Amino acid sequence: MPRDEIWTEKYRPRTLNEVSGQEAIIKNLQSYVRKRNLPHLIFSGTAGVGKTAAAVSMAREFYGDTWSENFTELNASDERGIDVVRNNIKNFARTMPIGNASFKIIFLDEADALTDAAQSALRRTMERYSGTCRFILSCNYSSKIIDPIQSRCSVYRFKSLSYDAIAARIKYIADKEGLKVSEEVIRAINYVSMGDMRRAVNALQSAAVLNSEIKPEMIYEITATARPEEIKEVINKALDGKFFDALDTLEVLMDKGISGDEILAQMHRLVINLDIPARKKVELMDRIGEADYRITEGAHERIQLDALIAAFCLSSGKE
Repeated sequence: MPRDEIWTEKYRPRTLNEVSGQEAIIKNLQSYVRKRNLPHLIFSGTAGVGKTAAAVSMAREFYGDTWSENFTELNASDERGIDVVRNNIKNFARTMPIGNASFKIIFLDEADALTDAAQSALRRTMERYSGTCRFILSCNYSSKIIDPIQSRCSVYRFKSLSYDAIAARIKYIADKEGLKVSEEVIRAINYVSMGDMRRAVNALQSAAVLNSEIKPEMIYEITATARPEEIKEVINKALDGKFFDALDTLEVLMDKGISGDEILAQMHRLVINLDIPARKKVELMDRIGEADYRITEGAHERIQLDALIAAFCLSSGKE
């Protein structure tokens, strides 16, 4: 069975109907295709939720065979300064569209990485070439796009993908590739992906290299993610005041190569759903956030995790 293709590209949506989990947005984009007109757009959302897939699929439906000549994709994080706007973008925008198209499309990925000066230059370019070019700006945070650009665009906020959306796509790919996946495997993929389809498909392909019958433990191992019950064990021991038992369990997890920020992210997800008073949840979340900030700023992750466990133990009020 060939495994030499990257499945995120092999199974990338080719039409808007194939884009998973963003039904309301896709419905609006399809109406643009039917009317053969398009405003400037901003696609906002976390990684792997379909922003690029939606833009490319819409271009394919707009232009048909000439889509690659009338569509260009630039990554703003590669070149963040004003020169990328003055040169790359302006050169593409000033040329006439190919075939029967009335305008070209420029897809600017990670547009929130552009400097303010570059965004100001982009605003003027959008105004000047609006007759022959439309812009789609993709970003994680639309608040980082300057207001003059936001006011010229329709903003679409892509949500994290639901369990049903990820499960449907994973089952489809598994069927195409001849893989055996159980419901437990799909739940594991959904857990490690956190609503990111790209991460889910990569996890499936990595596991498929090992065996065509996928097991949940394979998913957790190849993504360096702890099982939810393992993180819950650390939290419960700490809340029971069993400081050294909690540290021993944490040591086992870190010996598996699981990073401190990943452990914190999983703790954050689990503490929300713990059956404890709301005030205690607030206290624990505050400590998790503080540890995450300190690690991000360069503090020693093991010391911070040990301190977090200690804070959990102290909050239990047990000796």
